[in-house]
Amino acid sequence: MIQECETCQDLEGLVAASKKKPVFLFKHSTRCPISAGRWGVLQSYARHETRADFYRLLVVENRPLSLQVAEQAGVKHQSPQVILFSNGQVVWNTSHGSITEESMMTALERALLR
Repeated sequence: MIQECETCQDLEGLVAASKKKPVFLFKHSTRCPISAGRWGVLQSYARHETRADFYRLLVVENRPLSLQVAEQAGVKHQSPQVILFSNGQVVWNTSHGSITEESMMTALERALLR
């Protein structure tokens, strides 16, 4: 299941949750066809990946929170973008066509070895 990240409290919660289980945050632009395609990739991956939790942040509808994520995570804002949190920190991120099931699986496996 993919949860929505809509508030500062949601963001704080997912960062805290990443101390127990890695968390993927997908920054999604509802105005971008590339983002729509990558959203499908993330949904497909999330259906069978049980070792991580998944969240979605709608960047157009929630621009201030999207910018806060970029600042807090120290990751340049892009969309679509996937950020992986583990142990309360950003351990990986990618964007656009680099968002693949394989890239997410590799990043997750590395995070789980930490």
